[in-house]
This record gives sequence, structure tokens and C-alpha cells, in this order.
Amino acid sequence: MNASQPRPLEGLTILDLTTALAGPYATLLLAGLGARVIKIENPSNPDTMRNNAPYLGRDGVTLQKRGVDDLSLSLLERGRNKLGVTLNLKSEEGRAMFIDLARHADAVVENFSAGTADRLGIGYAALSRVNPRLVYTSISGFGADELGGQNRAMDTIVQALSGLMMTSGLVGDAPVRVGVPIGDLCAPLYATIGTLAALLQAQRTGQGQHVDVSLLGALTSVVACEQSDVMERLGQSTRTGNTLTRLAPFGVFAAADGHVAICSPTDKFVAALFGAMGTPDLAKDLRFSSRDQRVKHADELHALVEAWTLTLPTAQVVETLGALGVPCGEVRTPGEAVRDARALRRGETTRLEHPQYGEADDVVVTGLPIRMSGAFTGFDRPAPHLGEHNASVYAELLGLSDEQLRALAARQVI
Repeated sequence: MNASQPRPLEGLTILDLTTALAGPYATLLLAGLGARVIKIENPSNPDTMRNNAPYLGRDGVTLQKRGVDDLSLSLLERGRNKLGVTLNLKSEEGRAMFIDLARHADAVVENFSAGTADRLGIGYAALSRVNPRLVYTSISGFGADELGGQNRAMDTIVQALSGLMMTSGLVGDAPVRVGVPIGDLCAPLYATIGTLAALLQAQRTGQGQHVDVSLLGALTSVVACEQSDVMERLGQSTRTGNTLTRLAPFGVFAAADGHVAICSPTDKFVAALFGAMGTPDLAKDLRFSSRDQRVKHADELHALVEAWTLTLPTAQVVETLGALGVPCGEVRTPGEAVRDARALRRGETTRLEHPQYGEADDVVVTGLPIRMSGAFTGFDRPAPHLGEHNASVYAELLGLSDEQLRALAARQVI
């Protein structure tokens, strides 16, 4: 895979009205797949993530801005492969220009609070009149139809409402927030899938549509994959901690110098695990000889496994079990995981690039974990400065001259 290969979404134009994390991550994925993504920001009140510490600049990574070229890591990560323009959508001229841009676009992605785009006059109903083929994707906290009451959401709120916080930890523990903003990251995955599906349908039918994805709906759907309430009724706790009783032996166990994950839900895996532990006869023990019995005696079984892992360093546990085909892996820190040579080689993570100062060896960020045999996927351009592509985008799509652009800038339209 190399940058000279064709890109899957080459030729598609996406207007990006998103801010913060959920929306920009969706458009980042589309950009990484080759779409021309035009990020639109207010010239005087741009995307809030521009002010997210830490920053990267001449002095490396800092918690506070030290120079005019210092850029937020959030912006540098989520703005890659995008074009950057400024436009004041609260002005009549700005709205008119945006509607003209929409005539040339294949899709719009926004994550305003529900109803905001319609109030601005740039919602799906307005834009579909000028471009019937347009796909219009909305990412919001609770859905585009939730216009009253509580309609603002952030990741922690969504984790709380989805039930996710009550799936980690142990019975009686306080709710446990997942460390990564999983609510903000699930919704854009579904939004990207929905956008691509709607674009395919528009190619067949000539008709676009509104794609509506909510943060809460996306995460609740993920939580529902496990049928936790059914398991509770059957005597299995929703909160499983570091081990999963119904698949025992299955979980995270302490080793002599760290922790290791071991997953042996089948008779074959269990027999191999007992052999590695030096206790092969446990496979014939009535407490552990069948899956149902292992579930019934899960606490005893997990204690036996950990008594063994505690005597060995993690590397030896992984090497021993790996040689026998037992699924296992050491518990890594995030820093160790993202710098894994395999992840970097496959483009699943990548080193961050500053537009002036180049690649930062000490900053590793998300890549595009989709590899294709006949296409390039990933990021090969740094994030743009605010309004960096005003001249090229507005000249190409709207036919505006430099003189007209200077006049628009003077009126604070761009």
C-alpha cells in the first residue's frame, strides 16, 4: 500500500461542519479513505479543539501555547488530510455561500445540537432543495428528533445513560467510567457507515437522504450486544471485574511482574492451560471437566490460574501459553500499545506531523486501521491552519476572485 495508489473515496466532496471529537473523527475517517473533506470553521470562533492542551510546536509538546505556530494535538490529529476554510454561517452572506458549496458536495456532516442547523437555515430540508442527491449526516447527543429538554451530551453523560458504567468493576463498586471517550468514538463509526451506505444508495437512485446518529443510541446499542440484564436474571453479575465467569477461565491475572490476559473458554484451551500449569489432571476434575461446571466453579478456577501466573514473569506466561495455542497477551500501557511495531507498520497508529515542523517522533496518534490491497488508506497530509485553503476552495467551487475574497474577509464573512 502506497500513496500513489487510488483512494477508495476519491472524487467525493464532504462538507465538514463538525467540532470537538465525535464529528471530526467521522470526517477524519472519510478523509483517510480519500474523500475531499472541507472543514468549515467560523473565522472568529473556530473549532473549540484548537484550544485543547497539549500543543505541538517549535518547542515540542507543551501544556501551554508558547508560539503562534503551536497547534493543539487534538486539531493536528483530527484535521489530517482535510482542507480548511473559514465561513461565518451566522451571516446571511455566509449561509448563502454555504448553500452554494452544498450544490457541489456529495455529503455534509455536522454535529450541532439537534435543531441548530435548521435554525441556521442549513439543515437537510434546505440543502436537499438545491442538491437532491446530497447525503446529510447529523451526529447529536440524543438524535435529530430530540429537540426539547436535554439535548446536549458529552461522553461521560452518554457513558452514564447507556449503562456502560455499570458493566465494569465489581458488584457494590461505584460506577466506572471507561478511560477512553468511547461514547464520542462509537457514534462516528456508525455515522461513517451510514454516510457511505447513503452515498451508495444515492448513486443508484439519484436521491440523497438524512442520516441521523446519536451518541447515546450508538453506545446503548453496543451495551445491548451483551444482554447483561438477562445474565443478571440467571445469576451472573453484569459487573464482572477483570474476569468473566460465564467463559471461565477468562480474564486478567496478576503475574510476577505485571498482568496477563488469558482466555480459555473451550475444553481444548482449558486442557492446554492445565498442561502449562503442570496440573493436567485438573481437566478430569469434575469441577472443571465441562464448561457448565467451570462456570459454576469459576472463582476456584480463576484462583488456581492466578496462583500459577504469579510465579512467572508475564513474558514467560505469554510464551508458554502462546506455544500451546492458548489465547493470551500481556497487559500494556497505552504508550506501549500505540508504539507497537506491528501497529505502526500497518498504519493502525502513526506519528503526528506538524505543518511547519514535520513529524514528531514522540507523539503517536490514531491511524486508519483499514488496509486495502488495491487502494491507499491513511493520512499523508497534516492538518490545515485556520482558513488555509480559502483561496483554492472558494475559487474552484464558487469561482470567487482574490479581490472578492478580500472583501468577504473584510466583512468577516470568511
